[in-house]
Amino acid sequence: MISAQLRAARAMLNWSQTDLAGESGLSVETIKRLERMAGTLDATKVSTLTSIIDAFAKAGVEFTNGGAPGVRLRPK
Repeated sequence: MISAQLRAARAMLNWSQTDLAGESGLSVETIKRLERMAGTLDATKVSTLTSIIDAFAKAGVEFTNGGAPGVRLRPK
């Protein structure tokens, strides 16, 4: 995941950094730090990224990777 995907996913849901922190069980400072990173996110713990991905998945957001990283809302 890259930082732009994180910001885009929040925007799709109209979530603030505080909202994402609450949904993922992480601190607002952690979210801010990750969003400031250039390129691929470098979390100190795999569980940090897992918590973020799980929070977005519950809200219906999927991350796409490969040659064209992005985000999309999961089809219903």
